Amino acid sequence: MTTLALTGDSILQRRLLSTSDPVIKPLFDLIRGCDAAFTNLEVLPNDYRGDPAFDSGGSHFGAPSWVLDDLVEAGFGMFSTATNHTLDYSISGLEYGLDQLDKRGLCHAGAGRHLEEARRAAYLTTPNAAIGMVACGSTYTKGQEAARQTAAMQGRPGLNPLWPDSTYEVTAEQMAVVKEMAEGLGLEKFRQIRISTGFAFEAPEGIFPFNGMNFRVGEQTRHVRHPNPKDLAAIIRWVEEAKLASDIALVSIHAHEHADEKDQPADFIVEFAHAVIDAGADLVVGHGPHLLRGMEIYKGKPIFYSLGNFIGQNEMVRQLPGESYDRFHVDDRLTPTQLYKQRTLDDQKGFPSDERYWQTVVPICHFEGDGLVDVEIHPVSLGLGEQRHRRGRPRLAHGAEAESILNRFSSLSYEFGSTLEVGDTCANAVL
Repeated sequence: MTTLALTGDSILQRRLLSTSDPVIKPLFDLIRGCDAAFTNLEVLPNDYRGDPAFDSGGSHFGAPSWVLDDLVEAGFGMFSTATNHTLDYSISGLEYGLDQLDKRGLCHAGAGRHLEEARRAAYLTTPNAAIGMVACGSTYTKGQEAARQTAAMQGRPGLNPLWPDSTYEVTAEQMAVVKEMAEGLGLEKFRQIRISTGFAFEAPEGIFPFNGMNFRVGEQTRHVRHPNPKDLAAIIRWVEEAKLASDIALVSIHAHEHADEKDQPADFIVEFAHAVIDAGADLVVGHGPHLLRGMEIYKGKPIFYSLGNFIGQNEMVRQLPGESYDRFHVDDRLTPTQLYKQRTLDDQKGFPSDERYWQTVVPICHFEGDGLVDVEIHPVSLGLGEQRHRRGRPRLAHGAEAESILNRFSSLSYEFGSTLEVGDTCANAVL
């Protein structure tokens, strides 16, 4: 029997004290009691070194490198590094962060010094099983993805990309308006000039490009996204390798993209999760939107579309570059905590105004060989009602809050045909 604990985004900025803080210790004792534990490293352990990027993932999530030691002490041995914050401090900051992970000998996947390294599976060996992990991200600014090496040129450091190919379907009447705007604004003329001078190519048949977006005529107005075929094939290559080289193959995806509601994954994420399980993955762990999404049991394998925030200390970032102040329209004489206080209008908007960002679950998956035999779902609170510098620390939820978390997760999972047996302190998936 192999037990694997799974968590979402770890935004750690202060000492965790997972072995001595009586509020959070029971949860971490549960995690430490498993054969292995996974978390998404949402911060860059760069000691704030590197060059702050103009286009950060939202906030510049630098962090002291000792956060890695605290997370290891908390029981974690597997880390995803493919996030929208991977390049917050440009290539120099990423390389420093990767060095910190490597010198500690940690199992991490999702970012690398070139594309092959970023795509590559990482492995954790436990007494009961070897676990292979492939990690990727779909939410990033173009140019932050790693680039491949060639015989003549080095690659580019970055994350393992799963780009969503995007098309907007509109009615014939709406398409006529889009084309009229493109002509009137000069965008279509500019596009044709780029094609004639060799800087762009003709669009596929039926596609009309408009200012970086692709439109086509359809029966209804909708946004259609699919995993980029090249990215998907490259990721599947390493999923197949991970399955050959380990007992349990885990795939991690960092994806903010959503359907109509933020707690519903975009269709391409579901398509991706099914594809990697068809290729041999034993489970898929999603994270990114900072709140819970549902669970699906697909062909006997669990897919967690988002495990939300696990550690939520984003307000405790110690240092921020000047452009962060410009982005949030605040005076750069403010301290970082004052910036975050003003950004949320003193908790009246943003994460502090919505309890969903402060409640999550920790699934513990039980495997016999590579076969899933049980999934325990433990409700977790991040302490929204506490002071700013105290909240964000995860602890087992109890009473009415635990019931609310489990019921919400059960409802979200039911949308995927998954059923939970909800008890007083935890739930179990019906397999």
